[in-house]
Amino acid sequence: MGATISRLADKPNLWPWLLLTPLALYLAVFFAVPLFDVAVMSFTEPSLSFANYERVLTGKLYQQVFMNTFMTAGLVTLSCLLVGYPLAYLMNHVTRRTAMLILLLVTMSFWTSFLVRTYAWMVLLGNNGPVVAFLAAIGVDPAPQLLFTRFSSTLAMVHILAPYMIMNIYTVMQKIDPVLIRSAESLGARGWSLFRHVYLPLTAPGIANGCVLVFVICIGFYVTPVLLGSPREQMVAGLIGTQIEEFLAFGMGSAMAIILLVITLAILAVYHRRFGLDKLWG
Repeated sequence: MGATISRLADKPNLWPWLLLTPLALYLAVFFAVPLFDVAVMSFTEPSLSFANYERVLTGKLYQQVFMNTFMTAGLVTLSCLLVGYPLAYLMNHVTRRTAMLILLLVTMSFWTSFLVRTYAWMVLLGNNGPVVAFLAAIGVDPAPQLLFTRFSSTLAMVHILAPYMIMNIYTVMQKIDPVLIRSAESLGARGWSLFRHVYLPLTAPGIANGCVLVFVICIGFYVTPVLLGSPREQMVAGLIGTQIEEFLAFGMGSAMAIILLVITLAILAVYHRRFGLDKLWG
C-alpha cells in the first residue's frame, strides 16, 4: 500500500484524474447510460427504423409544439432581461448593504422548489384567487381567464428564471472598472450616450450568459408549463411526458428528447465558440 502511494506521489498529474473518478462513475451510471438507452429506444421502438424522427421532423403537430417552445422560451428570456437588467443595475448603484438585501430577496427563490412556486401561482391566478378578486373590485367584468393560459405559464417561468439573469448580469457589472466610466465622462459621454456606447457593451457578456442560460433551461421546462399552461400551447417537455405516460410511445418520446438535446447542444456550441462555456456562470 505504501509503495502504491509512493508511486502516485511521483506522478502528480494523476491526482486530478483520480479525484474526478467518483464523479465520472456517477455521471456514467446515472446520466450517460440512461441517455444511451433513450437514444437506442428512439431508433428501436416499436421497430428498428428512423420512423420516429421522420414523424417528429415532418409532422405539423410536432413542428408546432417545437415552434411554440422556442417562442415561449424567447418570450421568457426577453422578459427576464427586461426585469433583470434594471434590477442588476440598481443593485450595482446602491449601497452595499442595500445591494445585499436585494440579493438576498432574489436568491430566496432558489430555496423554494419549482413545484411549490408553481402551486403558489395557481393559487394567485385561480378564479378564486386574489388577482381575479382585485380585477373584479376595480370593475373588470367578466374577469379574464388567467390560469391555464400561456400568460400564466410565462409569468411563472419568468419568476422562476429571472434570478439566473439577474445574477449573471450583476456579476459582470461588479467587474466593470469605474475608471472606464469616468474616462468616458471626461470625453463628453453623458446619459443615454454613456449607457449605449460604454456601459451596455461592457455588460454584454452578462446579458449573453443570462440569455443563454434562461433560454436553455426554459426549452426543457416541464412542471410549470404542464400545471399552468394551456393544453393547446404545449411545450416539448410536456408533449414528451404525454407520449410516454398516456400513449406509452417510448420511441416517439425518446426521439423528441434526443432532438431537444441536439438543439440544446447546438446552442451551447455556438455560445462556446463565441464566449467559452467557462464564462457561462460569470
